[in-house]
Amino acid sequence: MQDLFDLFDQLGIAHQTAEHPPFFTVEDGREWQSRIPGLHCKTLFLKDKKDKLYLLVLPHDKRADLGAIEKTIGSARLSFAKPELLLSILRVTPGSVTPFAVMYDQPPRIAVYLDQTIVAAAQVCYHPMRNDRTTTIASVDLIKFLRHTGHEPDVIAV
Repeated sequence: MQDLFDLFDQLGIAHQTAEHPPFFTVEDGREWQSRIPGLHCKTLFLKDKKDKLYLLVLPHDKRADLGAIEKTIGSARLSFAKPELLLSILRVTPGSVTPFAVMYDQPPRIAVYLDQTIVAAAQVCYHPMRNDRTTTIASVDLIKFLRHTGHEPDVIAV
């Protein structure tokens, strides 16, 4: 987590982090959303039938229709990647998946897709590699961060 904050500081990205009980699901964190400013988001680590990897980032309350997303991104048979793959590539466990973890995907292998709502938001919130904290940054800084890590995000309507 400190590596992430150091990188934010190096890139000039303002960030605030709140501590809270561990959230394993969006539902777990509902009562905290009003206490932490910004658009609360969820991140899905997916793979397709050809083992291509994807990170899909969308607002916490938006449903991810994998069939529709497959058509949008030109993929087939999307499914959730196994926890072992998540840990080996992004160094996080289920319940802590975050777009910030792409800093460990080097060289970049994961395609990152952001729902258009995220780009339109002033501030966005994600776990900073662990699910007992939430970090808020500007959405423009999320894109700056992703590009710095070699992940050019595609913006889609989920």
